[in-house]
Formats: sequence, C-alpha cells, structure tokens
Amino acid sequence: MLPTRLCIMRKLPSLLARTLTSGTSASPGLLDMSEGHSPIHVKNVRSKLRDIVGASTNWRDHVQAMQERKALHTLLAKRQEDLPPRRMKDSYLEVILPLGSQPEIREKYLNVHNSVRFGRILEDLDSLGVLICYTHTKQETQQRSPLSIVTALVDKINLCQKIIHPDCDIKFTGSVSWVGKTSMEVRMHMLQLHDGDYSPVLDATFVMVARDPENKRPAFVNPLVPESPEEEEIFKQGELNKLKRIEFSTASLLKMAPTAEERNIVHDIFLNTLDPRTVSFRSRKLPPNSVWIEDAKLKGLEICHPEERNIFNRIFGGFLMRKAYELGWATACSYGGSRPFIVSVDDIMFQKPVEVGSLLLLSGQVCYTEKKYIQIRVHSEVYNANTREHHTTNVFHFTFISENEVPQVVPKTYGESMLYLDGKRHFAAVMKEI
Repeated sequence: MLPTRLCIMRKLPSLLARTLTSGTSASPGLLDMSEGHSPIHVKNVRSKLRDIVGASTNWRDHVQAMQERKALHTLLAKRQEDLPPRRMKDSYLEVILPLGSQPEIREKYLNVHNSVRFGRILEDLDSLGVLICYTHTKQETQQRSPLSIVTALVDKINLCQKIIHPDCDIKFTGSVSWVGKTSMEVRMHMLQLHDGDYSPVLDATFVMVARDPENKRPAFVNPLVPESPEEEEIFKQGELNKLKRIEFSTASLLKMAPTAEERNIVHDIFLNTLDPRTVSFRSRKLPPNSVWIEDAKLKGLEICHPEERNIFNRIFGGFLMRKAYELGWATACSYGGSRPFIVSVDDIMFQKPVEVGSLLLLSGQVCYTEKKYIQIRVHSEVYNANTREHHTTNVFHFTFISENEVPQVVPKTYGESMLYLDGKRHFAAVMKEI
C-alpha cells in the first residue's frame, strides 16, 4: 500500500500531495461505523429512493403518484421535539461501485483519457446524500416517507487524487453529520481499492432540506445526538460550516462593495491595461500572456427530458451538476490548452428546481487564474420559450489545475472585475481548505 501512495504523491502537485497525506485520510469525519452494515450496489440507490417516496418509474404515471403523496401530510411532525433523536451511525451507509469486479458497468463511467468521469461521481454523490437523509428520518411505522428531501447546497468537495482509475472498485461512505430544524448536513467519502486496501479519493459535504410531501413547505427532521468526542467535533464543525456560509453570503459582492484591498487590485488591473500611447480611460491594452475575461467562456444548451427526472419529477440535481462540471472542464481545457484536473467543487446553490421540458442554458466562465490553477464559474438558467423569460437556477464553482501554467485572465468592465474578485475569493477559500 505504501509504495502506491508514494507513487501517487510524486505525480500530484505539491499542494494536492499535502492534501493526500494530511487531508482526507485524517479527516475527523471519517469514522468507522461500518459494523453491521451491508454495502449497497450503486445501481440500487435510485430504486431505493423510489421505494421510500413511492415514485413511479413510468413518466405517464407521475402526476397520479404525486397526487397520492398529498395524503401523507398527516404523517408530518408538528414539532421537531415529537421526533425520536438519531445517532450518526443510524444514517451511515456504504455504496459500492464495482468498476473492477464488474467491468460491464465500466463504460458508463469511462472518459476518453481512460479514467473515471467525475460528472458521474457527482451524480452518485447526490443520490447517496438524499438516501442518507431518508435513512436518518426513517420511521419504522411508515411504509412511505412523507418528506420530500432535496439537495439545497453542495458546500464543498475536495479531491486528494488526481486520477480516478476506471478498473478499480470504488466505495462511498457517509452519514448525517449535523441537523438543524429542517435541514441536514451530510458528509460523504469516496475511496478506491488499490492492492487490497481502500485509499481516500475525496471528501464531500452536502446540505439537504426536508419539505412536505408536495415539496412546498419546510418539514421537521429528527434531531441528531453525538455519542463520542469525535462525533461532537463533527457536529460542531457542521455548526461552523453553517456560520461560514452565512458570513460568505453576507459579504457577497452582489450585496456589499469590495474591500479596500480588492478595490486596489481592480485599480491595479485597470492601470496595467491602459494603453500608454493614448493615456485614455477608454483605451485598453491586453498585457502579455493574458486573455480578456470576455474571451474566456463557453456556452451550452440542454433540453431537459423525462429520462433525467428525480423521484419528485423535477430534473435530477446530479444531472445538473454533471452537465455543469463537463462544461466547466471544457472551458478550463480550451483556456489552458491542456488537460485540466479537478481540485475542488464548492458553493453550489440550488436556487430553483428545473422542470422537465425546460431549456437549460449553461455558461462557463474563467473568472480567476493563478499559475496552473483555473477558477471556473458555471451559470445555469432556464429559458421559458412562451414568456421569453430567463431564471437562474444554479451557480457552480470549480477549481481546476492544468498541466502547464496558464495565461492570466483580465477583466475589462466593472461587472467583469466583480466576477474576477468573486473567483479570487472562492479560490482563496479552496486553498485554505485543502
């Protein structure tokens, strides 16, 4: 096992190598709760979710299935105190993706570089996160859950391996790590089998919210009771994560002016792009080895078919993440001129559900660069052809590392400068985390 680790570390950039030795493997969220738990095959996760909710596998029956869920309103708790407390081990699940032992499922996960498609991993993480929350809230006396549990936020996904091998089994583990009144934080880990041992690949933190059977109003969830000092620390970290999200949102550049330091950065960029021949506020000149931010983007369009619906007959959040990631990867690839590798995913907010039949417009933008790193922002919106209105549904943030040093991206307008500063903030948060 040790030679394999050392080999991987030599191939990784120094920052990622430090993560491998001190990040995931030593994560306080990686507790051993496996005793008495049988792993679930990855293909059975979605079917288990359908059974819990009572969703139909036939698109034509979805309206009737949702109508039947209305009767479950009577099963909702009036207060959180009426629900029995749960332990972290009560929601613990293991899911196996047998890429090595069952090669027939491998092609779905394979990319052109003969490694695993990370977009598919995002889909599996999203489904597992929801199933973990349903396991936490399960009532033995109820055949179907009255709760509609949906992904509200992908707080962070940090990777510690550059390449995910397509011919080695993968194991996902996870449990509820923090609970509010109507929301739950889920910590998940992904490991891959090498030489008989599972080594860490990534850590993920998702936030799920519980709503009523019609997915209209918040619903209470079972409280969580830590049982050990380690679990107390995990729960406390969940509280800190919530406070960090509030602080980050409060300081958003859409609400608050840039800091004095950030204003100086923007002004320095402006001065460095002035054309010395004219000395005019309007005349701008691109510095060497740089790209205007307006020239560093790609766009895409998806028609949202019933095949991509979730158990509540909205478009599956994992599908949205996969499409956004793949556009983000393509944007980083075309910008850097070489194959990019994902380092981190953070702060994906699911602002509005996407209905089946929607036209989904995706825009990938390079918003910040530093040495080999490329910070990508993917904006997702739905277009209503009848009203000609656009509505933002998601904003995705991805940090990639390229094989070679990349050009500096340069904003020209004030709006682009805010994009640049926002990307710089996200990049700094990622670097601090890992």
